[in-house]
Amino acid sequence: MSVVTVLRQADIFEDLTNTQLELIASICSERHYQSGDVIFEENTPGDEMYVIANGEVEIIVNPSLVGADEGNDSHAIATLRRGQVFGEVSLVDEGLRSAGARCSQQDTHLIVIPREKLMLLCDTYPQMGYRLMRNLAADLAMKIRHTDLQVREQLMWAKRGKEG
Repeated sequence: MSVVTVLRQADIFEDLTNTQLELIASICSERHYQSGDVIFEENTPGDEMYVIANGEVEIIVNPSLVGADEGNDSHAIATLRRGQVFGEVSLVDEGLRSAGARCSQQDTHLIVIPREKLMLLCDTYPQMGYRLMRNLAADLAMKIRHTDLQVREQLMWAKRGKEG
């Protein structure tokens, strides 16, 4: 499967032309992981975004990093599959990763997009940059809404536990 075909499957590249997708593909690299491999750790610098070409990736958080007394156990908060994107927050800011990513399936194939090269493309081709950033904002908004729902469910269960 070509890199352009993989990019076309990702929502953040919706409405981009074949030429624009080929430009993005030209700056990408590919990496392969096996089940259990750590792609990146929470609270580490990030300068790449990933698109899943094949396989599965878990997004993980470690509650002990924010003072929760749960040991060093990481918790999977999402499982992502083909066509889904992760690590995209590093395109928006250059802060530390808000979660980690771990491969959860053998022979997982990722397309890696470096922030610096993608930003240069967006600056050089503003129409493409606008479409990409609009789609990225929509993707992040959807993920925030999903996280808000998870937090509300946790609060509801915690309240019920105290009442019972």
